[in-house]
Amino acid sequence: MRVNLAYGKTGLILDFPEAWNVQVIEPAYPPALPEPLRQLRAALEHPIGICALHELVKPASTVGIILNDMTRATPNALILNALLEQLSLSSRQNIRLFIALGTHRVMSDAELIELLGFEIFQGFTIIQNNAFDPDTQVNLGKTSQGHEIWINRALMECDVKILTGFIEPHFFAGYSGGGKAIMPGMAGLETILGNHCAVNIAHPKSTFGSTHGNPIWEEIYEVARTANATFLVNVTLNRSQEITGIFAGDLESAHAAGVEFVHQSAMVAVDGLYDIVITGNSGH
Repeated sequence: MRVNLAYGKTGLILDFPEAWNVQVIEPAYPPALPEPLRQLRAALEHPIGICALHELVKPASTVGIILNDMTRATPNALILNALLEQLSLSSRQNIRLFIALGTHRVMSDAELIELLGFEIFQGFTIIQNNAFDPDTQVNLGKTSQGHEIWINRALMECDVKILTGFIEPHFFAGYSGGGKAIMPGMAGLETILGNHCAVNIAHPKSTFGSTHGNPIWEEIYEVARTANATFLVNVTLNRSQEITGIFAGDLESAHAAGVEFVHQSAMVAVDGLYDIVITGNSGH
């Protein structure tokens, strides 16, 4: 039996012996939203649990927009277009774009252009997080678990912090999206390693689809709240990487709504537990 796993850009073919009893569990295939840009605009105008984005941003506010790097399927350019429309009264000099690398490598200019488009690449300040350089970070204290909170200094200088990303089940953080844009995305190495420590990874709640009670997920949100995350824009995707849902607004309320949507479409109950599907929605 041949199975094509959603891996990389072209997939990964696995050949299983015919004698094996292989069961492929696939997610539901939610249809793509029609006119996703229009629906992104509507989500920003009518967010979950908070006032509209343009009401939160003053003309003189400095705005930091956190974006996924190339290892994620997030439709960054589309989300950015909708956000920049909402921020039309803000000067470009007051808007910073942050690439949430976590511990990933720095992206090249060519990769940034592919990710964001040339006009955005050329027209805005782009800052890629460097988790390995303490001089680029500021300390915000400690978490309840006792881990130091080091966050990108330039991000913390922003009055408004907008977190973007997409939501799918995550093998130890429960779900992606939400506060992960800040931790690990914009955090220092010490903070990331503290959160991803052996004790937390080994915790029985640190698994797919697990949020409350998961020490990794809970600390991610503690760090995001400490960093004053202002506004969330998360999407969900089908296996064709088309937008199937938009969840914008308050960090926790909007992410919880997206998690529930993903729970219904990308998780399957097996003997009272939830297993991640073998073919993921995002291609990552």
